[in-house]
Order: sequence, then C-alpha cells, then structure tokens
Amino acid sequence: MRVPLIFLEGKKIPRLLFSISLKNPKDHQHLLYLMRRLYEEGFSCLDLPTPHHLQRLKELRELTEDESLIGFGHIGIENGVFLLGKPIEQFESKIVSTLIKNFLPPQWMKKLSPSPKLGEVLTQREIDRITFDPSRFDEALSSFHPKETPFLLMDGIYNDWLLTLGRVDLFQDSISKIRQKGFIPIFSAQWPTLVLPKAKPLEVAAYAIPIHPKKSLFDFDQTCEMVKKFDKPIIGLKPFMGKRDLKKLKTTFSFLFSELKVYLTIGEVSSEFEMKMAFKGITEIPSFIPFQRT
Repeated sequence: MRVPLIFLEGKKIPRLLFSISLKNPKDHQHLLYLMRRLYEEGFSCLDLPTPHHLQRLKELRELTEDESLIGFGHIGIENGVFLLGKPIEQFESKIVSTLIKNFLPPQWMKKLSPSPKLGEVLTQREIDRITFDPSRFDEALSSFHPKETPFLLMDGIYNDWLLTLGRVDLFQDSISKIRQKGFIPIFSAQWPTLVLPKAKPLEVAAYAIPIHPKKSLFDFDQTCEMVKKFDKPIIGLKPFMGKRDLKKLKTTFSFLFSELKVYLTIGEVSSEFEMKMAFKGITEIPSFIPFQRT
C-alpha cells in the first residue's frame, strides 16, 4: 500500500498512523499480530498508547529486524508533578472542584458534570506550589529509547488541567527534559479551544487534538475554526470511530487535510475487520491531499 509520508522535525513518518484499541487489552499476541499487519501494509510508524503497545513494538522490531520501524510513545506530565511532596494524582478531586468553580466557563460545567459535587478547592498558594520533579520524570522517560520512539506524545487530562490552572512552566520544564533525552515532544489536549492558545508558546513539534464531533467535549465547530487559524502543525486524533466512520474515509480525509489542513492524523481501530475496512478506504483515495498551510 502506498502510504503518503511527511517530515516532522526531520523524521519521515506516515501521514496516517493507527492506534490499536482491543476489547481485551491483555491479548498481547493479537496486538502484536495487528501491529505486524500494519507494518506489512507499509505503516512504518505506530501509535503506542500503553506499555503493552511499546513492548509489542520492541518485539516487532526484533522479529522484522527493521530498525526503521518506530512509534509514538505516550507519557503523562503527572509522572513528574507533585504538590506538598505528594503525586499530583492524590489531589485530583480538589483540582476538578477548583477548575469547575474558578476557571471553566459556566456553559461547560453541565458537559463536564451535570450535577457536580464540589469539594475543597486549591488556593492560589497551593497552585503556585505545584512543582516539577525532574528525577521522577526521568524514571518515566527511562521506559523509552529515541531509536524506537523518537516522538513522545504528552497526553492525559492533566495537560488540560494544569494549563488551565496557569502552570505553563511545568510543561516548559518537562519538554526541556524530553528534548535533553533526545526525544521530539508532541503536546496533546482534550480541551483544545481552552488550552491550545495557552500551549502555543511550548517548544513542541506538533499539537494533537481530537477531531470528531463525538469526541469534542465542548464546541466542535469552534475547534475546527481554531485549527484552521492555528499556525503550527496539528495532529488530528480519532477522526474515525467504528464501522460507520470507516465507510466514509474519503470524506473524512478531505475534511481533515483539505479543509482543516491538519499535518497528520492518528486513527483508532479495534479489530482486524476494522483495519481491513480502513485499508480498503485508503486504497480508494488516489493520494492524501498535499499538506499546505497558508
């Protein structure tokens, strides 16, 4: 299969990546089988959302003896973020209450939590005392190697939460650490209309956001308008979900690459059947629309 390629910070990768989401995430052999199918179809870069995916990539590189096979590793900033010496995850309910009460537009609250039970909130002093621990973040980074996963996608809801709280410095520190280790960072956001403007100064290669009406937590049309005006590379996440979307890939790709001008996209499949549907849809498209951002 002819897979269009693009360059991202000098690395050549397919313009379409696949992320495999199995109903049984512990079926490691089936995961390896599907990843190999992608490789055999010409997809030389795979999305690796979990440690299981990362391990299967290592195995596939050994089986194929192909060192050009790479992946997008995933890492969460929460691995290196602490408050009062404790992991930031221990303050999750407090963070959510703070966001709903003090930071998010009122019209968003019903979508986040129709009947929010607000508890204690963080004081500004506590927000200011959230710290980044580089040594703990190094521990998370040690799972990856730049030759296998040259790209690290910083994902997770803590991206949105911490940026909304105004702590962009935490990301500057973590991104600096990622680059020091020889990786290329990509920033991911679930709340693009709120977070993307705050994340724009970050020294990352691209910004990954969900581009699908059902995955848009707030305003899909507003998200699309923002993408059109954003002057840095955008990666579209989960643009097709399930059999219905896979039947209209030509329309989806035209929207993504021609209208929104995204740089590349990461699509999700959950079975070999869906993968075959995606392959069939791709072969019906002469080529992806050439990237051009004006």
